[in-house]
Amino acid sequence: MSAMWQGCLAHTDYFEMRSSGGHDYGVWVTTPPRYDPAAAQAPVVYVLDGNWAVGMTAPLIVTQLDPMQPIQPYVQVSVGYAGEEAEHWDRLRNRDLVPPGEPIAKEYIDAVEMGVEAGTTTREQADAYLAELRDSRGDMFLDFLTDDLHPRIERDYGTAPSGHGLFGYSYGGLFSLYAWLTNSTFFESIGAGSPGIINEDSQVFTRLQEVGDTLPATKLHVTFNDREILGDLAVYQNLTKNTATFLHRLTSRGGSVTSALMHDTHVTGLQASFLSYLRTCRAQ
Repeated sequence: MSAMWQGCLAHTDYFEMRSSGGHDYGVWVTTPPRYDPAAAQAPVVYVLDGNWAVGMTAPLIVTQLDPMQPIQPYVQVSVGYAGEEAEHWDRLRNRDLVPPGEPIAKEYIDAVEMGVEAGTTTREQADAYLAELRDSRGDMFLDFLTDDLHPRIERDYGTAPSGHGLFGYSYGGLFSLYAWLTNSTFFESIGAGSPGIINEDSQVFTRLQEVGDTLPATKLHVTFNDREILGDLAVYQNLTKNTATFLHRLTSRGGSVTSALMHDTHVTGLQASFLSYLRTCRAQ
């Protein structure tokens, strides 16, 4: 399997790992061009939704050689699902990327039901999809990244002891905000692309209130898409409205947070959002 992925993505290894919570994950590790940890160690950038994102984000590691706007060296670790579970990555991500106790917005349920009516998903698939949302465990997945996976990456790839990053998109972006609000010092920078704040009673608003006036020192970069705002799908309209509200509450507290508007749809915006994060938070 590792050899296959090295053939598809340059400088990329693949392995599978079980978390301390008993869940299995597929992990792609992409090292910088000419990476030599004995000469200079690079920090890690964790990218979520690996089954979807790795093909669009891992090749951008060549930005570290861009003479016009070079990016600081990093080792990319993309995390997804393995084996038969890889087929169900869009359902399992609900379990792992959504904060515990996150309310399910009516607009989101409506969007799932639209898929059933259109025949793009079955009733069984829709029910299983929503069931994962009702028992979301973003806290366990964050522990997996920092306590289970990272020690192995550090050991096997000789990565730097600090300067790590995290990037997530959609529900991965919601997870990124949740991780940022834990006020952990593990990540130096976090990118949240089109974060899935679909409900105005989201846990990120609750946690932001609990944080008070002392905001996390970790750099945060948030993006969303103009097509989400201007389109006619309520679920995406809510996402952008609530993301804007979240950003306004940060800036009103003097938060050192950056943001950008991408010119994409929710589906096509991942790569542009990741590149925006690299340019803003990890430029040399």
